[in-house]
Amino acid sequence: MFDMTRRTVLASGLAAAAFGLAGKLEFVLPASAGAQIEPTIGFHKYTVGSIEVTAVYDGIWRKPHDATFIENASIEQTKEALAKAGLTTEFMPIPLTVVVLKMGDRLIMMDAGSGVGQWQANATHLPANMKAAGIDYTKIDTVVISHFHPDHIWGLMEKGTNAPVFSNAELIVNETEYNWWTDPGRVDKLADGRKPAGKRIASVFPTWKNWNLVKDGAEVAPGVHLIQAPGHTPGHSAFLVTSGKDQLLVSADTMYVPALLAPHPEWQGSYDQDGPTAVSTRHHLIDRVIADNMSICGSHFPFPGSGTFVKDGNAYGFTPNIQS
Repeated sequence: MFDMTRRTVLASGLAAAAFGLAGKLEFVLPASAGAQIEPTIGFHKYTVGSIEVTAVYDGIWRKPHDATFIENASIEQTKEALAKAGLTTEFMPIPLTVVVLKMGDRLIMMDAGSGVGQWQANATHLPANMKAAGIDYTKIDTVVISHFHPDHIWGLMEKGTNAPVFSNAELIVNETEYNWWTDPGRVDKLADGRKPAGKRIASVFPTWKNWNLVKDGAEVAPGVHLIQAPGHTPGHSAFLVTSGKDQLLVSADTMYVPALLAPHPEWQGSYDQDGPTAVSTRHHLIDRVIADNMSICGSHFPFPGSGTFVKDGNAYGFTPNIQS
C-alpha cells in the first residue's frame, strides 16, 4: 500500500515548486487520518526549545453545511475542499484545541476553551483531557486570550453563574479587543446573532480586576509576544513563542479551517468581522511562518492542532501533523 506520510507529501510539494510544475499542489492525508474525526488520546505534548507545549482537545463542532459560512464560496466548493484534504463532507468539522505552555513551574494557557458545553454540546472534553495531561486548572498562572469569541472565552466563566474560573490567574488580551467589546453601546450595534455573547462579555468582564490589557508586540510571558492579527475580530491576536532557535506561532483563528483556507486564502468566513482585513492578515502571517521556517498551531486545525504550510502561488499547501 502506498503510504503518503507527512514527510513525503511535503517533499513532493517542495519538489513541484522547485521544478516549476504547473497546477496547484495537492496535499493528501493518510486515509486513516481523514476518517478519524475525534482523537483517541485527548492531549499531545511537544517542545519548542525549553518550553513544553501541550495541545489539549476540547471537542468538535459538527457544523451543518451552511451557504453563508464562507461568504464567497458555495457549499459544493467547501465540500470539495474538505474531500481533497481527506476530511468528512457530511458536515463541516471544526475541532477546538487549547494550548498550554509550561515554562519551568509556570503554566500559561492560550485561550480558555468553550466552557464545558457552553459553546457546543459535544465540546466538553477540556477538563478531563487537562487532567489526563497532568495539568491542574488551579495552577494556571496566566491565560492569554486571542479574541472574544465564545469558543475561546466561555471557559473563563462558570456556566450559569458567570463566576470566574481563573480568579487567581492573570488574564492577558490585546487592549483593542477588550475595548471594542466593552465599549458602551457596543451591544446595540452588534448583529442580532452576536448580541447574546456581547451582553455576556459587557456585563461580566469589566467586573474582573485581573485583566492585563496589552499592545501589539507586548511580551506576555518570557519569549511569548503578541502579534496583532485583525480581521476575524478587531483585536484578534496571534502569539509568537520563541525559545532558543525554535519558534511556534499560536495562530488562533487566522487560518481557522486550513482545509478550506490554505488552498483558498481569499475565502472570507461569516465569522470574520472584517473579511478583507482577515484575508490580508492571513497572507501576512502564513507568509512569515513559511519564510522563517517556524512551526504553527491553530485553534481549529485537525488535532493535535499543528501543521506545516508551503507556498503555492497565491495560496498555500497544508499538511497537518498527525498524532502518533
